[in-house]
Amino acid sequence: MSKDSLIQDQAFAAVADDLAAEGFSVRDDLIPNAILSPLAKHLRSLPESAFQAAGIGRQQNFGQDASVRNDYIRWLDQSHPAEAAWLEVMAYLQQFLNRQLFLGLFSYESHVARYAPGARYQKHVDAFRGEANRILSTVLYLNEDWPASNGGELLLYAPDQPEQVLRRIQPEFGRMCIFLSEEFPHEVLPASHSRWSIAGWFRLNASSGRRIDPPE
Repeated sequence: MSKDSLIQDQAFAAVADDLAAEGFSVRDDLIPNAILSPLAKHLRSLPESAFQAAGIGRQQNFGQDASVRNDYIRWLDQSHPAEAAWLEVMAYLQQFLNRQLFLGLFSYESHVARYAPGARYQKHVDAFRGEANRILSTVLYLNEDWPASNGGELLLYAPDQPEQVLRRIQPEFGRMCIFLSEEFPHEVLPASHSRWSIAGWFRLNASSGRRIDPPE
C-alpha cells in the first residue's frame, strides 16, 4: 500500500467514524489536490450551454421552481479525465464505507452546481423515509480564496429539531460534507459571489421484478 493510499484510507476511516457516531461528517482532507485542482479548472471552463436550470423532486414529481432553488447544474460522467478521476475516488469511498458500515451502497451519482450571486436552495431533505433510495449525500466545495464574508454557507439542521442549526459550513475549497440523506434537513444560503460545488448521492439498488432502477 502506498503512502498516499494509507493517508486516504485514514481520512475515509474518519468519515466512517463520524457517520457512525453523528450521521454526518465534515472534512477538509478527503480529496487530494491532484484531483481537486484539475476538476475545478475543467468545470469552470465549461460553457454556459453545458448547464441547465436545476429542478426539484424526482421522476413524475420532478419540476423547476426558482423560488425554492435557482442554481444551474451539469451531471458528471466518465467522458473527461478530471470527472473520471473524481468518480473513481467516490467509487473507492463507496467500497470503503460498505466494508466499514455495511451500508449496501450500490451506485453514486453527482452533478456540479453553479450558484450565481444571490442564488440559494431552501431547506429540504434529499430523501424521504421509505420513498427514495438515496442513502448518503455528499457536497464538495470548489471555491478558492473564499472568505466568510462571501456567505453561501450550507446549514445542516438537527434531525429531531429541524429549526435548530446543527452546523454552519463555509463552502471553502476542498471541504466535503457527507450526511445521511433521510435524516438531515439542509439549506444553501445566498452568496455575494459565484459559488461552485459538487453534490452527489450514494444510492441503494431499488430494482425489483421488472422495474429497473439505474441512477438518474
